[in-house]
Amino acid sequence: MKIAVLFLCSVVCLLSSCNDKPERSAQVQAIRKRGLLHVGTQSDVPRFSYFNPQTRELEGLEIDLARHIAQAILGDKDAVSFTIVTTQLRGPMLDNGEVDVIIAAYTITEERKQHYNITSPYYIDEVGFLVRKDSGFNAFADMQGKTIGVIKGTTTAQAIREEAGKIGITVNFAEFPSNPPLLAALLAGQIDAYSVDKSILLGYLQEDTLLLPDGFDPQEYGIATKLENDKLAAYLDGLILGMQQDGTLAALLHKWGI
Repeated sequence: MKIAVLFLCSVVCLLSSCNDKPERSAQVQAIRKRGLLHVGTQSDVPRFSYFNPQTRELEGLEIDLARHIAQAILGDKDAVSFTIVTTQLRGPMLDNGEVDVIIAAYTITEERKQHYNITSPYYIDEVGFLVRKDSGFNAFADMQGKTIGVIKGTTTAQAIREEAGKIGITVNFAEFPSNPPLLAALLAGQIDAYSVDKSILLGYLQEDTLLLPDGFDPQEYGIATKLENDKLAAYLDGLILGMQQDGTLAALLHKWGI
């Protein structure tokens, strides 16, 4: 009798474990039932998530990642609906259920992990500076008292503030809603430097600008979901780790020159 009970318990536990698998979770099944994956992404980050005015299509690493997820969940890489998000709206759009996931250069921080699930990183970058060639700047240390443009709602300003403290300088900040206005402000002389992650800056490099050699504060990008969607998050994390192991992610990085 004891053996039978133990066997029955083992079967129950096994079935429970199977039902708890992320790919079989209600959160993933809800997307399958809908037949469409809702993704929040950006449109102004070349090589990551960029609206190409010639093709009139979104393109980049993060767009390909979204299609890879759609293929895995729905069996169709085109079964994805993209919603353009700003840095400030990424979290709120997850919270109100407007999108299932955010794939938009979302930096992984301990603070953000208190409010959202974030996968293992699919890319690691660092903060850098874009300046005009006639600025006379050769390094961040040359910017004592200068004004640096950053995107509102990002972690860039805090990273710069900490780095400035390490090298003994102080700087001022001007906040902008997105990358294009930042570049315009730099070219117009309204700010002394434009700062964000280096790979993004490379997409905005102009003939009369240059990227300084400075780089600091590693920035890990992850895919974000609502905190309560833990099974969906686990499923996505498994996809990212699988892409790392089988070379798919490396191939995408090479494709986009990242």
